Amino acid sequence: MKEAFDLERVRAKLGIDITPTEVVLLQERERFNKLIVTIKTSLATLKKALKGEVGMSSVLESIGDSLFNGSIPAVWAKLAPATLKNLAGWMEHFERRYQQYNDWVEIVEPTVMWLSGLHIPESYLTALVQATCRDKGWALDQSTLFSSVTKYTSVDQIKSRPDQGCYIEGLYLEGASWDQDEMCLSAPVPKVLVQDLPILQITPIEAHKLKLQNTFRTPVYTTAARRNAMGVGLVFEADLGTKQHTSHWTLQGVCLTLNSS
Repeated sequence: MKEAFDLERVRAKLGIDITPTEVVLLQERERFNKLIVTIKTSLATLKKALKGEVGMSSVLESIGDSLFNGSIPAVWAKLAPATLKNLAGWMEHFERRYQQYNDWVEIVEPTVMWLSGLHIPESYLTALVQATCRDKGWALDQSTLFSSVTKYTSVDQIKSRPDQGCYIEGLYLEGASWDQDEMCLSAPVPKVLVQDLPILQITPIEAHKLKLQNTFRTPVYTTAARRNAMGVGLVFEADLGTKQHTSHWTLQGVCLTLNSS
């Protein structure tokens, strides 16, 4: 099991004048540390309970049952981003999250952000707007985000971050397909329920300058379960090109998700 991050060392390395995205990094690592500690503690206690060294509580029994059935223990799941994955897929997700957090501090902020790996991806997107507003002197409450699908299909094709905003990988398109030649939504491919979207570029912009035409404001959800009645699960809206009226895609239930399962 991974060791918890040394937050004090990270704070010292970042210095006093940290950027909005670095604030998000610290918050994300703090949440991830709680998950790591909970996993290690619960597994150690469960091991003792199985040996008869401590009593078997209902919580420990639930953890054991979940591990046996290949599902995510509830006490772990509540400390991690929402997911529909089984335990094996979730652990792969866990390992990749750890690597992205680690590289962010030890190397550099990712050139292409894997948004699925963040506990609260909305906070990172908000931080991008805050950083640009600070740099350009814009009013925060009059600024927003604009997104556009790029020609890039692989992280390796991108060598540097954009001057403002970021690139995002790992989005999945449901209810339609993406025509990379025409750079717009098209009819779904038969028997293909989910398609990988090319890398998306996110750019902060002053709201009054945002003029969208032939664009479908596509909801981006954390999982395929989409959102609940309280709106939980909706991350942001991506701007995807279209040659058809936006109502067509709304009726098709087109959306993007951060996780394919």
